[in-house]
Amino acid sequence: MIVFDHVSVTYPDATAPVLRDVELSIDDGELCLVVGGTGSGKSTLLKCINGLVPHFTGGTLSGRVVVDGRDTQSHRPRELADLVGYVGQDPTSGFVADTVEDELAYGMESLGVEAATMRRRVEETLDLLGLSDVRDRPLLTLSAGQQQRVAIGSVLTMHPRVLVLDEPTSALDPPAAEEVLAALTRLVHDLGLTIVIAEHRLERVVQYADRVVHVPGHGVALQVGTPREVMASSPVAPPVVRLGRRLGWSPLPLSVREARAEAAGLRERLRERTPARRPQPPSAAPVATLRGLAVTYGDVVALAGIDLTVAPGEVVAVMGRNGAGKSTLLNVLSGLTRPDSGRVDVAGAAPAQLPAADVVRRVALVPQNPADLLWAETVRAECAAADREAGVAPGASYALLGTLAPGVDEEAHPRDLSEGQRLAVALAVLLARRPPLLLLDEPTRGLDYAAKDRLAGIVRDLAANGHAVVFATHDVELVAEVATRVVVLADGEIVSDGSADVVVTASPAFAPQVAKVLAPLPWLTVAQVEEALAG
Repeated sequence: MIVFDHVSVTYPDATAPVLRDVELSIDDGELCLVVGGTGSGKSTLLKCINGLVPHFTGGTLSGRVVVDGRDTQSHRPRELADLVGYVGQDPTSGFVADTVEDELAYGMESLGVEAATMRRRVEETLDLLGLSDVRDRPLLTLSAGQQQRVAIGSVLTMHPRVLVLDEPTSALDPPAAEEVLAALTRLVHDLGLTIVIAEHRLERVVQYADRVVHVPGHGVALQVGTPREVMASSPVAPPVVRLGRRLGWSPLPLSVREARAEAAGLRERLRERTPARRPQPPSAAPVATLRGLAVTYGDVVALAGIDLTVAPGEVVAVMGRNGAGKSTLLNVLSGLTRPDSGRVDVAGAAPAQLPAADVVRRVALVPQNPADLLWAETVRAECAAADREAGVAPGASYALLGTLAPGVDEEAHPRDLSEGQRLAVALAVLLARRPPLLLLDEPTRGLDYAAKDRLAGIVRDLAANGHAVVFATHDVELVAEVATRVVVLADGEIVSDGSADVVVTASPAFAPQVAKVLAPLPWLTVAQVEEALAG
């Protein structure tokens, strides 16, 4: 179905190709998972399949990419639209309509599909992706996860033979991600659809893949094989795989169920031990206080009756399904959203009532789309401006960027970077100010496991130095690594608030993989298990 024949891709002004001499064949009816580090070239590989590379991105493509007999060099993306459905990392960039239902229908209108068929496919897709309750909503009022499902649905309605998805679950809560992946798997098994997925959250998807393509980056040859073959040595691997490799389990587990079958002996070894408790911050006056907070958007209640305090040194994870109010809570704390009622106090003042210059000294917010914070022509200029505004030594922001995403070209335009690299730049320019309160909205979108580990280290360092960190996330593995406290929202209300080890293990939806494997024992991460075994 898809053939890469000695394909190399070099972008304008680049000193080396991002992909070099790629030879790859993806069969009809196969679910192919593309993995690799942040900025390794996964998105470039995917964009070759529908001709976005080189027709849209520019640069030079040598060799041939052939999809069902069509050469992408001679067929532009619009000439492949009936064959290949593509959803990029930023779903909103592809929206053309105003409401959910109109967006689902637009592609079919462009292909001249009959009205009765269009109506049937829209209804099927609304049910398939759990969007029926928002069918009439404006797209810009949806949560990021809901927007991501609409973007996937808008290409599914066109019934392409090939579906290409770049980070399709990055903004989805765990249950929604499972539903979407189950739906995609059904399309592969029942209808013979060919699906190519690039994903960093391998714990969600690796067990569904027929084949895995590891993109090492720097022009190094791809590693292609079955999931177990590639995961046996891949530097990017989910927790159950890393646990299996650490303990020498064979066959290597790819899912929680497989790992639990191997873990009886491990549970017995750990039964009389307890993991080291995460350091709790000392008692201190809160950095942020919310009392009776309420926010509505028209008829939609985003937050209702929120009471919350955040102390210095706390790392608070805000979790909940898509549309629960997580981003609204962060926007209120940052002053971007003025509440309808209630009291907001951040470092002694209500941020929505302060000038911007005073707000940034108290609180910093990295939004879901970090590119909104980046305005300079180069990474170097972006970091230099951040150093001046923060009053820190020149080079401090770029040095911090190097710890988050090593190897980012300082002369590159921020919008030419991968999603993960842009996030790292945004984090670096804000963290240079070391504000008392740091807010992160889905901070691991586009980050590989190594980059997440580096981010976790920076968050721990900030907390140890008295800064408070509040992050909204669906990444249960990050929560297990760094959170001292978890707040769960549902329909705008707090339904759970407690220590991370208690809250996440009590919920199957939000429990990390290690907790599921070792339940009912209170272990959350591979690092905790390794420390106990070494001791």
